[in-house]
Amino acid sequence: MNDEEYMRRALELAVKGRGYTNPNPMVGAVIVKEGRIIGEGYHEKYGQLHAERNAFKNCTESAEGATIYVTLEPCCHYGKTPPCTEAIIENGIKRVVVGMLDVNPVVAGNGVRILEEHGIEVTVGVLEEECRKLNKIFIKYILEKIPFVTMKYAMTADGKIATVTGQSKWITGSSSRENVHRTRHAMMGIMVGVGTVIADDPMLDVRLPEFGKAEEVTNKAPSNPIRIICDSSLRTPLDAKVVTTAKEIRTIIATVSGDSEKIQAYEEMGSEVLRVDALDGRVDLKKLVKMLGEMGIDSILLEGGGELNFSAIKAQIVDEVQIYMAPKIFGGNAKSPVAGEGIENIDEAVMLNPVKVEMFDGDVFIENEVIYRNRENA
Repeated sequence: MNDEEYMRRALELAVKGRGYTNPNPMVGAVIVKEGRIIGEGYHEKYGQLHAERNAFKNCTESAEGATIYVTLEPCCHYGKTPPCTEAIIENGIKRVVVGMLDVNPVVAGNGVRILEEHGIEVTVGVLEEECRKLNKIFIKYILEKIPFVTMKYAMTADGKIATVTGQSKWITGSSSRENVHRTRHAMMGIMVGVGTVIADDPMLDVRLPEFGKAEEVTNKAPSNPIRIICDSSLRTPLDAKVVTTAKEIRTIIATVSGDSEKIQAYEEMGSEVLRVDALDGRVDLKKLVKMLGEMGIDSILLEGGGELNFSAIKAQIVDEVQIYMAPKIFGGNAKSPVAGEGIENIDEAVMLNPVKVEMFDGDVFIENEVIYRNRENA
């Protein structure tokens, strides 16, 4: 096996931490000695051992003189755990192969420098693009201090999210819906508008009875995202599921209202009420994501209706759009996934760059990067 093959294995391991490490990155490590893998590990959960230390812990023999492959530059500072550079030096590693340098200013090349100062050979940039894609959430959050926002919607082949009578369950099949729940598990927050809460009374939790490989390895149940309700005038019903279960699953209601009586009622039931500046009479989404970032929330899955989706695009807070397209046609003047006032000229369109296309039992799944022609600072 060559460097790329061992790094690919490290990436496979790193993915097993998805949904458990936020706001830390997903990292995998593989230790190789004389052409044999003698240790593997990954960052399993926030606050626990990093990938390198888990790999050393799982070694079947001494790692002295071995090569370690790690998807992200080893940390060199004390945080929740001791520096991984120390463990690498102490275990007598001869060579370190790094997928990408850490964008965290506390590390940012210092880990490599320390290793080289101790006579360890370091190679950087093996499968760097794949390593960066794996931690796109971490990279944005560290550099900009605001959450990575993924807009998700399901629609028919003619771009409808409901029939003319408002029926929307279910547009896509069960495999697509299961993948949505896997995405919910991977994100720290999930955001909807109050209209969605009133119309659908959603739970906005993660339901994965058979969680697959991640559960088999980590033996941990899927985590529920923090529920964020955009409710400018506090219309969320007190008997809505997101309110009645707020003591079990963290729930934030973002509003511009100062109605102390309503606020107290939500807070007594366990919800957090977040006062946000208004923009055109509604919650200023740019200000909201900045506040959520300051609260330690690194990622948000936006499952809003057409109005909230358009407002989010207009505010330029969306980084990625996930589209599930069912092989169905509804026709008529039914709702579309992005509403609002729309644009007047084609050259004003927000462009999407498709980066992944998959099939889920007949449904087409398209993951897109969002390209803003003139992106403003958040």
